[in-house]
Amino acid sequence: MKSRLFIGVLALVGFTMFATSCEKLPQAELDAANAAVETARASQADIYVPEAFAALQDSLKVANENIELQKSKLFKKFTVAKNQLIAVSALSVTVKDASEARKVELNAEIQAAIDTTKALIAENNELMKKAPKGKEGKAALEQMKSEIAVIEASLTEASNLQASGNLLGAVDKAKAANAKATEINTELKEVTAKYTKGKKK
Repeated sequence: MKSRLFIGVLALVGFTMFATSCEKLPQAELDAANAAVETARASQADIYVPEAFAALQDSLKVANENIELQKSKLFKKFTVAKNQLIAVSALSVTVKDASEARKVELNAEIQAAIDTTKALIAENNELMKKAPKGKEGKAALEQMKSEIAVIEASLTEASNLQASGNLLGAVDKAKAANAKATEINTELKEVTAKYTKGKKK
């Protein structure tokens, strides 16, 4: 009787260990995590928040490595990996939102740079009318006119890049144009101030 009871207990323990060792792969969580990471990628998180996206990929990699490690074991425990995958899905949403927010910021920066540069161009055109028209002055003004034309072309290119979704290229182009327009504006103001002061003497 005791031997039968002992065998029964062993059988129960063996079944419990077998059931534990057959813990299922968290496939649903794995699929959800992979899909969430791809959604973040689709929002161009790899471009606009590269560090956050790299951290997200690293988190998914760690979870996958944990899964592979458990697969090689006799007694498989996927609880930690499952929780890691759930965390990856949650982090993906945060990264995606950060990417979208960054794009909003960049669009605002581009528009501000374009608007400011257009205002500077208008001011520069007015300042050129007041600038000295001597031989050297005329040559300098012609050079400035050429530079302003290049700036205007850059603004058009920045707008086209923005429309095509290349926000980083657009913001660089718009800011460079703004810097050049500011440089011309500063030069014109200095020249005009000296010219006006000289006329008063």
